[in-house]
Amino acid sequence: MHQFRTRQSIRRSMAFQDNRAFSGKRAFPSSVARRNNSVSPRGFTLVELLVVIAIIGILVGLLLPAVQSAREAARRMQCQNHLRQIGLACHNYHSAYKRFPPSALIDRSVTSTGNNGSWGVHGRIMPFLEQGSVYAGVDLSVAWDHQSEIDGLKIEVYACPSDPGSDQQRVFDDGRPTLYPTNYGFNFGTWFVYDPLKNKGGDGMFYPNKLMRIRDCLDGTSNTFLASEVKAWNKYMRNGGPPTTAMPTSPEALAVIAGSGVQFKETGHTEWPDGRVHHTGFTTTMSPNTNVKFDRGGVEYDIDYSSWQEGKNGIAGNPTYAAITSRSQHVGLVQVLMLDGSVTGVTDSVDLELWQALGTRAGSEVAQRPE
Repeated sequence: MHQFRTRQSIRRSMAFQDNRAFSGKRAFPSSVARRNNSVSPRGFTLVELLVVIAIIGILVGLLLPAVQSAREAARRMQCQNHLRQIGLACHNYHSAYKRFPPSALIDRSVTSTGNNGSWGVHGRIMPFLEQGSVYAGVDLSVAWDHQSEIDGLKIEVYACPSDPGSDQQRVFDDGRPTLYPTNYGFNFGTWFVYDPLKNKGGDGMFYPNKLMRIRDCLDGTSNTFLASEVKAWNKYMRNGGPPTTAMPTSPEALAVIAGSGVQFKETGHTEWPDGRVHHTGFTTTMSPNTNVKFDRGGVEYDIDYSSWQEGKNGIAGNPTYAAITSRSQHVGLVQVLMLDGSVTGVTDSVDLELWQALGTRAGSEVAQRPE
């Protein structure tokens, strides 16, 4: 009987311990529980972070040139469109007046003027570029110097989006209206521009006191330049020469002739209404983007050259010879507008003889336009 009770006591004791185990009464020490609950997720190490940054930098380095190239392609297309609009405006002018506008109308009897102030092609085609309201407010018989209607006016179609200089205003301290530059110059030929004594001009499509007709272009409209890109704020030498009327055949020879000039300017192509070649024209003396190195006071410049401002001193003035090079901010080329209204890009490496042939209206050269 005693043994039976003892066995029952043992069973009860074992059952009690089993119940404690299943009921969860037996637990880990509280310190262990707190330690497990305080464990946080693992973060990046410094090495891993640097690796990620390096990968991002490599990707940006690979993508950035592509983005920049795409942006430049878009700007180049916009530039092409500007040239097409200018070409269409010129042809609409021709349709209306049966002639193209003159580069300037100079009163040769005025022999005491330093600035003829004559309106150039850019100003005369304004009605055909949706600038009719501005055009209605100006008087072409009065020098642009005194026309407040154009003060601070920027005609977007005259600006290449790739040229940062196109946004820089030309501000005068003598009361003349504030102007914006132009990035498109009209074709003044190869070298000789105008002789006021004879009232004769060069071999291009534009020169003072002359309104050309399409039929004057004997070389063909698809083989003759109408306009080309030029850089705003380009440096140039003017007046005082040249010592020879022969066209220079190299940048070095041109730099020597430029040394005969008496005025150094940093404002080329900054007066869009002005009809003179160094502001609204170009010549084909040098191939596109030729660097004409000219030293002045120990500083080297890439310059243009005009021997005499057209209209300066009227009939008493000297003939004008000019090397106003076609330049652009597009890498390796300039865009040109042909007389037929088409636009094409011409590389810097174009044959100089071909380039000059495309600058003449009736040179009878055998020339095929570059594609």
